[in-house]
Amino acid sequence: MKNIRNFCVIAHIDHGKSTLSDRMLEFTQTISQRDMTNQALDDMDLERERGITIKSHAIQMYYTAENGEKYTFNMIDTPGHVDFSYEVSRSIAACEGALLLVDATQGIQAQTISNLYLALENDLEIIPVLNKVDMQNAMIEEVSDQIVELIGCNEDEILHASGKTGQGVLEILAAVVDRIPPPEGDPEAPLQAVIFDSMFNSYRGVIAYFRIINGTMKKGQGIRFMATEKEYSADEIGILQLDQVPQKSLSAGNVGYVITGIKTSSEIKVGDTITLTENPATEPIKGFEDVKPMVYAGIFPILNDDYEDLRDSLEKLQLNDASLTYEPETSVALGFGFRCGFLGMLHLEIVQERLSREFDQDIITTVPNVSYFATLKSGERIPVNNPADLPDPTLLESVEEPYIRAQIITKTEDESGYNYIGAIMGLCIEKRGHLTNQTYLSKTRVELTFELPLAEIVFDFYDRLKSITRGYASFDYEIIGFRVSSLVRIDIKLNSENVDALSALIHRDKAYDFGKKICKRLKDLLPRQQFMIAIQAAIGAKIIARETISALRKDVTAKCYGGDITRKRKLLEKQKKGKKKMRQIGSVEVPQKTFLQVLKLD
Repeated sequence: MKNIRNFCVIAHIDHGKSTLSDRMLEFTQTISQRDMTNQALDDMDLERERGITIKSHAIQMYYTAENGEKYTFNMIDTPGHVDFSYEVSRSIAACEGALLLVDATQGIQAQTISNLYLALENDLEIIPVLNKVDMQNAMIEEVSDQIVELIGCNEDEILHASGKTGQGVLEILAAVVDRIPPPEGDPEAPLQAVIFDSMFNSYRGVIAYFRIINGTMKKGQGIRFMATEKEYSADEIGILQLDQVPQKSLSAGNVGYVITGIKTSSEIKVGDTITLTENPATEPIKGFEDVKPMVYAGIFPILNDDYEDLRDSLEKLQLNDASLTYEPETSVALGFGFRCGFLGMLHLEIVQERLSREFDQDIITTVPNVSYFATLKSGERIPVNNPADLPDPTLLESVEEPYIRAQIITKTEDESGYNYIGAIMGLCIEKRGHLTNQTYLSKTRVELTFELPLAEIVFDFYDRLKSITRGYASFDYEIIGFRVSSLVRIDIKLNSENVDALSALIHRDKAYDFGKKICKRLKDLLPRQQFMIAIQAAIGAKIIARETISALRKDVTAKCYGGDITRKRKLLEKQKKGKKKMRQIGSVEVPQKTFLQVLKLD
């Protein structure tokens, strides 16, 4: 055990984690030169296309120190985007140390600080690494000062590296041996192994990735999952390299995988503890917490017959992405589907994309919203995850919405003198936020702390922040609780009938603009009918916006040639009666294509 090192690589998005991991795999000869590709650990097409890491990736490497001693490294490359911080928390729970990467050209950014706090809470040994030092615009001294101030280390403890050229990689490998402690644990004690990830294989069933804290696991032994109390046989166990490598046994301190032939995904939970059936451990390991979704949206199959397929796909996807939650729901307009919880808008986008690519699912997603609490006049407090669940206004005492504390780190101004701070304050005030703190990290970098409603940052906040600061600002947030707010439910009506899939909970001040926009969009997109269609946005019984689609006029007098005017009038009167009747009994069908276009968010 003294020659095992478990560590993860954490950083803000785009600071070069995956590239540096590639160089470490090369230097330890885990991957041959022939098999080497960029972002070698990112195995999803989506990750390569977007240049981001979505899933944490574990891999085992072997390193020979200068004194000839051989070490086993279990490394986990983690995502950097705020939406995937749950992946980072799980990776940290399986490690004793972390490489904290900081980009020498950009300095410390919001997610760097957030991930650092996560690691410190778990008592991890931190090795600061300054990456991209070979770049012409690298600010080595300035960023080194920022790291010293943040972590409180000495300047000579900061390692300089370049993921692109491989500079400093040998020093990092040596520092992992010297600075990160070996795992503690007793190989002879009852088995306790914590599951930090899992995936579904069509041929082999569910594969669980675990880290053994105490005890030893052997192939063929009976094992028990403590949370679900299910018992299985360990058909195959092994270590994680680029491929899975089977082993006869694994003991305390090791990271590996187990295949038990489980076919139902609900029987394995990330964070659960594996023990043996013969000599079980008395208590499970306390790991990471259950995830709390921030954004909710309905996901519906385009064809109702695909409902069961969609359920299976979500089940398998949840195995690989434990931060996704879902429960069945029905909609008058869209039929049967699921109300899903996501960690943010990028997470929602990635799940949509993965359902389409990996599971061939054609889906419609409703307007995303956050989770609220409604207090009734009777004093009862109920959660509201769907606008349709909001009780009648006559029964409502108040509605509370979640608030966040947002940390924005930015340059103060650019070379031309354009002030970023003013632009950011303008954006946050427009989003109903208020400034609580402003700290200068250096002469040119400032950290702004705002308190904002979560609902306001769900849609376009991050994109607009990036555009007004020309990409310099970085953003991170944490939930600070619920506050009473003036929220209303907007219902969209077609000929006085509610279209439940388009309902939204929104702040009273912004309700009029939102209602007007949706009505206008529906007018442009809905096909005309033989009768007039009224599109209305309403708050309770009050109509706040209206658009009208005029009737499609069929020329009933075309076949009437010559003769008295009364012949034409008779046909037109007959048409008028028919239209009146049509309007009374005709319902407006909203085509699926229209839903997709209305729900595409601007």
